[in-house]
Amino acid sequence: MISHHAALIYTMVLCSASDRNMTDAELATMGDTISHLPVFRDYDRKLLPQTAAACAELLDDEDGLEKALDLIKTALPEKLREMAYALACDVVASDPRASQEELRMLELIRHRLEIDRLVAAAIERGARAHYMRL
Repeated sequence: MISHHAALIYTMVLCSASDRNMTDAELATMGDTISHLPVFRDYDRKLLPQTAAACAELLDDEDGLEKALDLIKTALPEKLREMAYALACDVVASDPRASQEELRMLELIRHRLEIDRLVAAAIERGARAHYMRL
C-alpha cells in the first residue's frame, strides 16, 4: 500500500515516463504541483525523488504497469481520483508535444480510476488551456 501522496506522484510519473523521455517541463510541472497544491501540504518534498524512483522501479517489474495502476487506485480515495487524472493531464500538457504513449497512458489511467468520459474531456480541455502557447 502507498499513501495518497505517492499515488498522485505515481500517476504523474506514469505519464511522464510512458514515452521513456521525462522532459524538464514535465519534471518542473511535477515539482510545482507538489509545491503548490493543498493536498501536498503535509507531504515531505524531500521524499519526491525516492517516491518517483520507487514508481520507476515498480515499472521495471513484470506487470509493473498493472501493479502501479492497482496501487494508485487502491491508495486514492474516490474524491481524489479526478485530481489524479487532472495532474496526469497537466504533466502531458506541460510538454509541447504529447506522444501517443502519453495519450495511451492517460486513457489507461482514466479507465482504471473510472473517470467519466465527459469529466475527463473537461479536465483534458482545462489542462490544454492552462498550458496553451502562442
